[in-house]
Amino acid sequence: MKFYMTPGSCSTGIHILLEELEKVFEVTIVNLPAGQHYTPEYIAINPKSTIPTLIRDNGQPLTEFQAIAYWLARSNPKAGLLPADLDSEVLALETMDYVVGTIHMQGFARIFNTTEFTPNETDHEAVKSRGRKIVENGFAIVNRILEGKDYIAGTYSIADAALFYVEFWADKINLNLPANCQSHYYRMLKRPAVYQVLREEGYQVQQI
Repeated sequence: MKFYMTPGSCSTGIHILLEELEKVFEVTIVNLPAGQHYTPEYIAINPKSTIPTLIRDNGQPLTEFQAIAYWLARSNPKAGLLPADLDSEVLALETMDYVVGTIHMQGFARIFNTTEFTPNETDHEAVKSRGRKIVENGFAIVNRILEGKDYIAGTYSIADAALFYVEFWADKINLNLPANCQSHYYRMLKRPAVYQVLREEGYQVQQI
């Protein structure tokens, strides 16, 4: 398989899942700040100009975090990346979609890509502030989901890889996580695959 990703981005979550599964894959770094995702070569692979992209063994590209994560889980059922019971599986999917669609795409996107939301520099702080409120509210919701549990659906699943990457972003911008999310973040950092991925992506991390 071929994996197109950007270090420290949402693709880190998929990178973690690939390592959890001990998959053999070739990595291509897509330089987002340089606009490499808009080059004709990358658009030919992924017309959406988004990351991550996973080229499967059959040569077909798969895009969107949730779709890639779900495909990895379903195509490797023995790995247990989806809960066995339906209610827990739905909770994992529901939470993963909320993390990606709201905390990331509505919250952190306003913080990291402010100019995409307003062309007026005078509005930038207001946009970032709105993004921060969305992120904080999102973590508060997920914090309640995590109450009394180590992982989103009780056992480790694709939802936890999604939650980790936004927790990682929060850590990098010094945004305080609520208690259950903080514990989840530290728990994830103890997983060998997570430690390996962060080191491979160029981050100096200490094993907890």
